[in-house]
Amino acid sequence: MNSQCYTVAMDLSVCQLRNFSISFLSSVLAKESASVRLDNSSSGASVVAIDNKIEQAMDLVKSHLMYAVREEVEVLKEQIKELIERNSQLEQENNLLKNLASPEQMAQFQAQVQTGGSPTGTGQPPAPVPAGPTQVLSSSQISSSSA
Repeated sequence: MNSQCYTVAMDLSVCQLRNFSISFLSSVLAKESASVRLDNSSSGASVVAIDNKIEQAMDLVKSHLMYAVREEVEVLKEQIKELIERNSQLEQENNLLKNLASPEQMAQFQAQVQTGGSPTGTGQPPAPVPAGPTQVLSSSQISSSSA
């Protein structure tokens, strides 16, 4: 049974909960079957008592599973939030790099994408990105500042 348990956090917690539930059910059923052996005259009442114990045990297992699922949902929501933020940062960085790239660099990149080559596999080092805040100037701003 333990060979089915995985080391992933959710699988591990579900496996532990499953083992707990099985041991709990076994202990409840063992106690109830002992009372059934002792009291054969009231077998109808014993069957109802066993059914009630099983129902209680299943409700307990259900509540534990629901709790574990809710916890996992919260963890996954947090991971989704972090991934969305990271994606947004990368999109902003990508747009900045596109704005800073020269038309020749963009054409070279597009050609590499179309041929399936990696953008950095050309043997040429990538163009250096200036450190610190940068400002993209239009051609009219460049010509007026040089005059």
